[in-house]
Amino acid sequence: MAATRIEENLQSFRPSEFVTSGSGSDWGKSLREKAPLASHADWSPPEDREDPVSVITGQNADRLQWLVPVRHWRMSQSPFSFYRGAAKVMAMDLAGTPVTGIPAQLCGDAHLSNFGTFASPERHLIFDVNDFDETLPGPWEWDLKRLAVSFTIAARHKGYSDKKARKLTKDATTAYRKAMATFADMTYLDVWYTQTRVSQITDYFSKQLSKSEKKANKKFVAKAESKDRYHALNKIGEQTDEGYRIVSQPPLIVPLRDLKEQSEAEALRKGATEALTGYLKSVNRDLLVLLVRFELKDLAIKVVGVGSVGTRCLVVLLQGRGTGEPFFLQIKEAGASVLEDYLPKSHFSDPGERVVTGQRIMQSASDSFLGWSDVSSEGTHYYWRQFKDMKGSLDIETADYDALKRYAQLCGYTLARSHALSADAAGIAGYLGSGKAFDKALGTFGALYADQNEKDHQAFVDAIDSGRIPAEEG
Repeated sequence: MAATRIEENLQSFRPSEFVTSGSGSDWGKSLREKAPLASHADWSPPEDREDPVSVITGQNADRLQWLVPVRHWRMSQSPFSFYRGAAKVMAMDLAGTPVTGIPAQLCGDAHLSNFGTFASPERHLIFDVNDFDETLPGPWEWDLKRLAVSFTIAARHKGYSDKKARKLTKDATTAYRKAMATFADMTYLDVWYTQTRVSQITDYFSKQLSKSEKKANKKFVAKAESKDRYHALNKIGEQTDEGYRIVSQPPLIVPLRDLKEQSEAEALRKGATEALTGYLKSVNRDLLVLLVRFELKDLAIKVVGVGSVGTRCLVVLLQGRGTGEPFFLQIKEAGASVLEDYLPKSHFSDPGERVVTGQRIMQSASDSFLGWSDVSSEGTHYYWRQFKDMKGSLDIETADYDALKRYAQLCGYTLARSHALSADAAGIAGYLGSGKAFDKALGTFGALYADQNEKDHQAFVDAIDSGRIPAEEG
């Protein structure tokens, strides 16, 4: 009786975006009638498909206009770089694909370059999804398809055969399917506490690694673990008579003092100062006690990623009062998720809170310094995090096929764990089953959508060559 009353009382606390009409393995299996496993292989553009170049340039209106050509240049370099910046194009396309109706907290842009290493609050080096600009509750299939296709495109970028590209795509999907079955058999709390440390990954794959690969892996781990605040200071900071400041490294890092338009610099400086006040209000009191011991010393615009170029992203240099201790935070502009044009709008009025909440839901451990704020005078929203805290990622340019294969398995497993934290894992596992039908379907979908991505990339390059849109190396 008491349990029933508790259940009734908790109903109002359940996030409505994760409520489904059923649950469990049998229910998930029944959803194959609605969305047959083989149906996920299908892709063909609708006749009224919006011009992908217009979709991308439509995101430029609120960006720093002097960086927009840099964004275009970066996206034009290859079909893979284009895919990284075209999350909104794929969201538009995924909106017409079959789904089961089982929701999960989505990364929203789960391509292979948005996974990597970082430090947990306990200072362990862990591996997880690490980009949440587009996070939103939605169909779990969308994240998995974005990830699977990224391996098809990466394989083609490396010059591998269609057979090998399809195999990589299926490897990621198979790993997701098997991992979800594992999580479905675990307790909720055991899934919650599951964490992938880099040391565990090394042990798991150790028998597959050659001596040279083991040496390269140790070098990667050492490099990632060295990326602390002092490493950042050596890279982008310098000592002056007035304390530390950020070094100018245009066009990637431009201190506000070096901006050509000082009116823009002053607006950004004023906005960042206001945002810092808001950020301090968003963090827990224990973190606030630490942060108020620091003072703001310098600000610089930082060009990041591919699709994010042009958004307001700044590096913030703080310095401990009296000790001179340097500490870097990154402040990044947050807008509406690209998924919100095709899914229910976010429950959060502040996009920065949307990003931070999505990250905390999906990651096994999150940055202690996550927070959000807005600048009411600009109508701009931001989220905050540490800058380069043991961050590392796979370089696909130097990775060989075996490395990509292991990475596909790792990313598939990791995405399943992230989804299992919010979704009905048993329902998804029941739907996917133990056979390879879904894996094969996504192998086919990956090839078809990679073809579409190549066409879109060529249209983008043609738009640059014709002068329709500007591009500038950076």
